[in-house]
Amino acid sequence: MKSLKVAIIDDEPDSTSLLELQLRRHCPQLQEIRIFNNSLVALEELELLNPDLVFLDIEMPGLSGFELLEKLTPFHFSVIFITAYNQYALKAFRFNAINYLVKPVDTADLAEAVNRAVQPSGLQLAQLKANMQGTPISKIAISSQHGVSFIELKEIIYAEASSNYSKLLLTDGRTLVVAKTLKDIQDVLEESHFLRIHRQYIVNLNEVSHFNKNDGLLTMQNKTVLPVARAQKDKLAQKYNWL
Repeated sequence: MKSLKVAIIDDEPDSTSLLELQLRRHCPQLQEIRIFNNSLVALEELELLNPDLVFLDIEMPGLSGFELLEKLTPFHFSVIFITAYNQYALKAFRFNAINYLVKPVDTADLAEAVNRAVQPSGLQLAQLKANMQGTPISKIAISSQHGVSFIELKEIIYAEASSNYSKLLLTDGRTLVVAKTLKDIQDVLEESHFLRIHRQYIVNLNEVSHFNKNDGLLTMQNKTVLPVARAQKDKLAQKYNWL
């Protein structure tokens, strides 16, 4: 097994020491590990080190994680962000399909993140930075075995539950399968113009054509008819200010 070179960049020595210990115990493929508690020093030495994988804190004195990557662009290593952000802010990561871990780092999450570590694109990083700064989100990144697809939210007609996966039905007729539950999708989409109308469906409210109140059926612009759960009828009415 090839020994991968790893850099941990975080201004908190306790955090980096603990992460190094976890990596040596649970990720044997990561043997060459360098620690940087100063992002400016990391900037000077990272190109020479030429790591395969970088664990990167976001908020640091000197240079933030984003600023560090901007100065290194183009870079050729995989990135796993380490963050202490709360659940609300973490939605920005899910929008952009970027690898991240929350402090304190869970061992199982760490091993999974290492196994699926990839090099994020410049567009993903730019969007993530904007999202973290409160810029309204207009598109999401969907990961698949073929790479990452960027989808405008307005292109999604509705999302449908499919076991531990979700299907996104798009305005151009395509269907994308996402390796997330509908609950995960809901947490992200309902920040925008979407509403969960049923345990099986989340709809784009801008794609609704007609609602039959008596039958509890919603007709979308593409002529698909979806059921509305009784408990969600009032929420649907509130969204449209129906009289």
